[in-house]
Amino acid sequence: MTGMTSNGRRPLLNRRLTEFGTTIFAEMSALALSTDSINLGQGFPDTDGPEEIREAAVRALRDGRGNQYPPGPGVPELRTAIAAHQKHHYGLSYDPDREVLVTAGATEAIAASLLALVEPGDEVIALEPYYDSYAAGIAMAGGTRVPVTLRPHEGRFRLDLDELRDAVTDNTRLLLLNTPHNPTGTVLSREELGEIAKLAVERDLLVVTDEVYEHLVFDDAEHVPLAGFPGMRERTVTIGSAGKTFSFTGWKVGWITSTPDLVTAVRSAKQFLTYVASGPFQYAVAEALALPDTYFEAFRADLRAKRDLLAAGLTAAGFEVFRPAGTYFVTTDIRPLGESDGFAFCRALPERAGVVAIPNAVFYDHREEGAPFVRFAFCKRTEVLEAAARRLRAAR
Repeated sequence: MTGMTSNGRRPLLNRRLTEFGTTIFAEMSALALSTDSINLGQGFPDTDGPEEIREAAVRALRDGRGNQYPPGPGVPELRTAIAAHQKHHYGLSYDPDREVLVTAGATEAIAASLLALVEPGDEVIALEPYYDSYAAGIAMAGGTRVPVTLRPHEGRFRLDLDELRDAVTDNTRLLLLNTPHNPTGTVLSREELGEIAKLAVERDLLVVTDEVYEHLVFDDAEHVPLAGFPGMRERTVTIGSAGKTFSFTGWKVGWITSTPDLVTAVRSAKQFLTYVASGPFQYAVAEALALPDTYFEAFRADLRAKRDLLAAGLTAAGFEVFRPAGTYFVTTDIRPLGESDGFAFCRALPERAGVVAIPNAVFYDHREEGAPFVRFAFCKRTEVLEAAARRLRAAR
């Protein structure tokens, strides 16, 4: 029997992971290739980041820096740069030797944090819809996932703070937050974060915050790290990443910043995952984090223009568009098109329009909540987005 051991007693896959098969990203990317469609599904840029940072990686390779195992916590140059970044942008002070840990991207940072801090029986609250690795990480740690759903209201997806409070029980160990939020593009406000901080202190909760889109906020939105609120530094693990900010997603360089005790705990799990990774790229990312503010401003402006281009094209094609305040994803409602099943819609869209998108329902425990929503990525070249908009309008 497929998937069974030779004696047929139980499936090969650990039962904690039985709900996680091939990801929707693999399925839709394969569809994009087989239909020669424009892939606006998976969130990676179609151009590389700054040339001087690529050259920094080449220089590190040639100089023999990082070609062997780098230090377990990360190379000192990168840890120092991460601490300087947090101080410069947010006024948060971290000791690069004791309060910074470099990881193999944010995905490992999430997994290591959950494996380190969560035990069987612990409840973990996550904002739904959520990045798919959250569910897998909680499952691998043996925790119980408790979703709190963001729902559309007045053009954006909003958090119901009362619902969040009600979700906390005596078994709640940890809040897993993501702001700017993938896939909805919501950026939690200073006021919302203040209430979350009060709740965490009151109920003595740990918090892991995924802030990989920290520099991709638009219009009047503001990214405010939760660790800066009263009582939060000592209970918050903050996750960052180079991939989204510098358009080098393949380098897999992420990090956490937290207290010495929390960093030590996460490192205890991380060292048995990758141990170390991305040696030469760590030196390059250290230089990237030191780029002038003008780099971050220009990057935001470019993505804001692309957001507006794709949002306008989607609106013209008949979608209801939730204009994101952050990230590089646009969530749409397909019901104005006479559709209600995001899975069926996305599987048919490549043949129908030559464009690939992702059904948001894959990011929900409550699949019915996400059924009519579809996500498009706009971290692509302008001409690609223009072509996608034309195809969608023509297929209307």
